[in-house]
Amino acid sequence: MANTLFVGKVYLRFDELSSTNDYAGELLASGVSQTGNIHSKSKPAEGTVIRADTQSAGRGQFGSQWKSEAGKNLTFSVILYPAWLEISAQFHLSMSMALALHDAVSSLSSGALPVRIKWPNDLYIGDRKTAGILIQNSISGTDIQSAIVGIGLNINQLEFDPALPNPTSLALSFGQNFDLEQLDGLLFECIERRYLQLKAGHRAAIQSAFEALLFRRGVESFFAETVNGQVFAGIIRGVTDSGQLRVLTKQGERAFSVKEITIGMRDEE
Repeated sequence: MANTLFVGKVYLRFDELSSTNDYAGELLASGVSQTGNIHSKSKPAEGTVIRADTQSAGRGQFGSQWKSEAGKNLTFSVILYPAWLEISAQFHLSMSMALALHDAVSSLSSGALPVRIKWPNDLYIGDRKTAGILIQNSISGTDIQSAIVGIGLNINQLEFDPALPNPTSLALSFGQNFDLEQLDGLLFECIERRYLQLKAGHRAAIQSAFEALLFRRGVESFFAETVNGQVFAGIIRGVTDSGQLRVLTKQGERAFSVKEITIGMRDEE
């Protein structure tokens, strides 16, 4: 059991779901008791976790599919109620969750490989992706009513679909298998710690920590604009408060939204 105040205290486990985020959305729409009975009149407790050993329709960013070998990895969603966070600051929730993933994984690393955050919120070990986050916010007025934080972390999987560009796992990166039941508790603790840091108003500290860990920051990289496919060189400098990526180009600094640009792989260094 995680040493937390609320994250993971209500823990719903399933052998298989189509998507933990979709199930969490159903709970929010229908109401759920702390025993997991749908159709009760109370909403899910904050910090409720829905975990599935496998997902038949797991989702990543931009409608992509999250593929995960059954029983080898952690795929779960956390229900949060950041009603104190205005819409304009919603990327701070994304940053805090990415930092939580980094906190957990970096604590397992011997330091041989760098653990970094690839904008907007993927986790990389070296040059390979080991985790992704999909956050779905429900908006009420100018504030966030609820948030579903979906996390997929590759842990003990050793083989991946060759169609995936650059996947890895903790086992492949660190040369050992890990206990999923211990790791989920560690993740819950890190998620709660970063969430409470954000709730306490430490937005500048979160953004500074996030920027310091950005994959390819300060190194010339190649980028492609989504609309026209134009490729250009630039250097990542950080993010704006709203989550745009700040890139220094030959024409000066530019800021790009998530759907406007993709980051190319490593150039010759």
